Amino acid sequence: MEFESGTQKQKGTFACLKMVALIALCLILISPAESFDPLDPTGNVTIRWDIMSWTSDGYLATVTLFNFQLYRNIMNPGWTLGWTWAKKEIIWAVMGAQATEQGDCAKFKLKIPHSCKRNPQVVDLLPGAPFNMQFTNCCRGGVLTSWGQNPSGAVSAFQIGVGLSGTSNKTVKLPKNFKLLGPGPGYSCGPAKIVPSTAILTDDRRRKMQALMSWNVTCTYSQFLASKNPSCCVSLSSFYSDKVTGCPPCACGCQNNNTCVTKDSKILQENATSPHRKSDITLTPKPLLQCTHHLCHVRVHWHLKDNYKDYWRVKIAIINFNYRLNFTDWSLVVQHPNLNNVTQVYSFEYMPLLPYESINDTGMFYGLKYYNDLLMEAGPKGNVQSEVLMKKDKNTFTLKQGWAFPRRVYFNGDECMLPPPDSYPMLPNSGHKLPTTITLMATYVVFTLFFHLVVTLF
Repeated sequence: MEFESGTQKQKGTFACLKMVALIALCLILISPAESFDPLDPTGNVTIRWDIMSWTSDGYLATVTLFNFQLYRNIMNPGWTLGWTWAKKEIIWAVMGAQATEQGDCAKFKLKIPHSCKRNPQVVDLLPGAPFNMQFTNCCRGGVLTSWGQNPSGAVSAFQIGVGLSGTSNKTVKLPKNFKLLGPGPGYSCGPAKIVPSTAILTDDRRRKMQALMSWNVTCTYSQFLASKNPSCCVSLSSFYSDKVTGCPPCACGCQNNNTCVTKDSKILQENATSPHRKSDITLTPKPLLQCTHHLCHVRVHWHLKDNYKDYWRVKIAIINFNYRLNFTDWSLVVQHPNLNNVTQVYSFEYMPLLPYESINDTGMFYGLKYYNDLLMEAGPKGNVQSEVLMKKDKNTFTLKQGWAFPRRVYFNGDECMLPPPDSYPMLPNSGHKLPTTITLMATYVVFTLFFHLVVTLF
């Protein structure tokens, strides 16, 4: 009996260990580590909440969003910021933004609040908003550029008047459950944390105003949480081969009647002829993809164009397959060991990224302002392209084994699917040797025949 009891204890212990291991695995899969980006390890969107003055039943605060991500923009339809009040707070007024819902404000008779929702959601105002509703760094429709591309366009702010909240640092409770929505899924926000009070410059930048209380919220992006499939893929070609390596089949999903449309679809004709439908698309763009074997929104094509004595040239093209979505202020990040010797980029802007001090193999390409910074929807104008000239590193440069093709490619912050390495266009080594072999064989045959002829005659 004692032996059986010991055996049962061992089984119980083993079962407990299995359960602990399973729980640990689940925590790893859903942990914030999924949002870690090795090319932008500190990238995040920070929300700063600064109380600037107290009111009779609450406070007046400035809320600022900073997109500290090096190469990930927040595109149309822009950011939507949501949270849950800790008590029974209300929003009396907002400048530079607006709540999406007013909620039930029936108990207020004389002055009606802007929003009585317990879990409000706030959006940026559109460009051209009335002057008396504007606030510093507002009114861009929630669109934020990346910090690496344009720091001045990576900041958005609004002013909010909060009531029924308490009127001191001791009575105000921090909002909970912050959510960054709008640009799509993928962002997860941590809890609000009190930080040292912020010193804010006035509009004329001649005086600093000290906040009475400040807290920060940090939101990070995870492509894993955003979508189970990539949104872009990469195709390859080279001057030394007729072979074009296309995007892998079903790289971003597989075709069916619900996921894509053909070029002659009636839906596309209706979009082109109906102004009303066009306006709807502008306000709430929904994917309408062209049917392709890869089913990606965007394809990036890398063409190895020329090989000189000291330099080599690459042509990059970005093609949009979405009939309903333009990409404003797009960005393309490429990782390749020879990007540390970029000599000239012809029609894109270029900025090297330095995630680690000793490595300089990653760079960001983006469009020239007012020229090609807008990637149009699918169609004849739905592409942008440029050429890149790089100086050879004599110690590492080679055309063998696909070395000249990129290691990683990101479009608008999402990693694109590359073809498998064994499908890359390879150097035609056997093809170059073929003429020489044929020549030697022909020479040998001619010489043999001539030798036999001479022997026969003489």
